[in-house]
Amino acid sequence: MNSPQAVMITGAAGNLGQAVALCLYEMARDPKASLAKPTKIYSANADANQEIQQALKLAVSQKKRLLLVFGANWCYDCHVLERALHEGAAGKLVSESFLLVHVDIGEGEKNPALVKTYRIPIEKGVPAVAVLGSDGKLLFSSGDGEFESARTMFKKDLVAFLQRWKAG
Repeated sequence: MNSPQAVMITGAAGNLGQAVALCLYEMARDPKASLAKPTKIYSANADANQEIQQALKLAVSQKKRLLLVFGANWCYDCHVLERALHEGAAGKLVSESFLLVHVDIGEGEKNPALVKTYRIPIEKGVPAVAVLGSDGKLLFSSGDGEFESARTMFKKDLVAFLQRWKAG
């Protein structure tokens, strides 16, 4: 069985280019994947505020922090980050120390109150993340666009970030 190969697309413009890159990424990851239906991370009908409130209730009893990931289904780097958050050492840290909540920004128009509350500069790109304590206090916000180019992030850097912000 062949292992997935990295696919790098350069020079693609706008959402169409990202959608093509995302489809190629999915095909490299899973050759049986459909080009017509890339994986959806962000639910179009989700109430992100309600999901955050529910996760905060669980965070206290589970002694975890919240990891809010702001992005959209069209965003190639959002899919790269999503996968990285569920694999290897990073995946173990996420499952042990965080509750993950996806916040859909759509084309930049969705969830503006949450974008403002958690100081997410979507003009610098997505994905963007915020870490909340179990009390709901904002501990970290990727205000400098640190996760915007997730495809170039080293796994060790993601693990170090999660180590720094894990509960406990």
